[in-house]
Amino acid sequence: MKTVHCAAIDLGATSGRVIVGAWNGRRLVLTEVHRFPNGFQSLGGHDFWNLPGLWQEICTGLIAAKRRFPKLASIGIDTWGVDHVLTNEQGRVVFPVHAYRDARTQPGLKRLGRTRAALERIYAATGIPNIFFNTSLQLGETIAACPAIEDLAARCLLLPDYFNFLLSGRMENEISSASTTQLLDVRTGDWSRAALDHFRIPAGWFTTPIRAGTALGPVRDFPELAGVKVIAVAGHDTASAFAAMPAAPGGGDLYISAGTWSLVGFEHDRPLLGPRALAANVANERMGDGSFRPLRNVIGLWLLEQTLQDFAARPRSDREWSALLQAAAARPRPARLLDVTDPAFVKPASMRAAIDAQLRRHRAQPPRTAAGYVRLISDSLGVGHAAALRTFQELSGRTFRRILLVGGGARNRVLCQATADAAGLPVHAFALEGTAVGNLASQLTALRVVPSLAAFRALLAVHLQSVVYNPRS
Repeated sequence: MKTVHCAAIDLGATSGRVIVGAWNGRRLVLTEVHRFPNGFQSLGGHDFWNLPGLWQEICTGLIAAKRRFPKLASIGIDTWGVDHVLTNEQGRVVFPVHAYRDARTQPGLKRLGRTRAALERIYAATGIPNIFFNTSLQLGETIAACPAIEDLAARCLLLPDYFNFLLSGRMENEISSASTTQLLDVRTGDWSRAALDHFRIPAGWFTTPIRAGTALGPVRDFPELAGVKVIAVAGHDTASAFAAMPAAPGGGDLYISAGTWSLVGFEHDRPLLGPRALAANVANERMGDGSFRPLRNVIGLWLLEQTLQDFAARPRSDREWSALLQAAAARPRPARLLDVTDPAFVKPASMRAAIDAQLRRHRAQPPRTAAGYVRLISDSLGVGHAAALRTFQELSGRTFRRILLVGGGARNRVLCQATADAAGLPVHAFALEGTAVGNLASQLTALRVVPSLAAFRALLAVHLQSVVYNPRS
């Protein structure tokens, strides 16, 4: 068959990129055409995303993609979950776009946490636990602080939905992103009236979610991209990353997408609900096809990224990273590990200071070197990954045989080995642009050049190489 070219726009909380995938019927070749930094900015005590700046970078990347690959067939976009854009009927933004780490949700988080009956009712309705970044808490705070927003806003679009609108002119809510909101009905796949009423959010802000692979139409108002199709992919980056996993058909694989957050989960035919799942903060999110993806959020490499900012000699090249990881691997396992669920790690003024404070509360000495922090954080995250695995085994009755790990953490051999040791299972680390590959998989199936996600995974697995980390006794 002729080679088909698709562009994956992949926005993360700390960086974004535009990657073109060339598919020849059996093999996918990736070309990164644009990469740019991202981060929230603070103003008046609150944190916001630079929406115009992100759009400008997306446009720059797409123009570069079309110039390099003139027969570009389609575009798909994924981002982190929960954050959203409120617009009027014409799509004009009517409220600033807050970043999920903004502390404005804390009062609502604590209020719901204190009301056990309401907490259990919301979890039974949505399958999403009470977490500070939930869209439900964000929108509830927006409406309480600015009641006039109900007269101004006509639609609520998750970030990938909004960028799809800018590209195609269609306002749609895609299901994997919708499932991160704590507002989607865990049984029907439509919006939960119980949750919307509890948080006093207008039901008219949303439409019935579409599935990944829906063609939204050609790019509009963008002459350079005339004729290129916009396809709604699994808009939540974790759903796209999980879609790229070369999973064994038997269902014995646990997935970890290790980046700023470590998203630990698996594919399942039903949600995991009930008091034990709620106590374990199991989030029953969705894949792009609407199937379930129970997961737990582990704070992830945010700990390391932020800690190294306090070191003037932090690594800035692959060679320097390799040397740092080698030094960390040579160190003994710390006697005291971190509790990675500590809310002090969400957005501290200094991550190193927050880590040191937790250690001192337990009468443990903080590391003195960057390598010491790498070893401490990696081992602590490994234990966090293993705890999530055991939770899923207990709640689902499933036995996992291996762990598939993608994302930036796949290049951190200290983290991979720590995960294998703590879990007692082999870790298969793939040098795979997982999120972009899953994004491209949705596009290729929508274009009907690949018959299904299962077929794509099978073809992808033939050419993938992994580093296997076996558990040490």
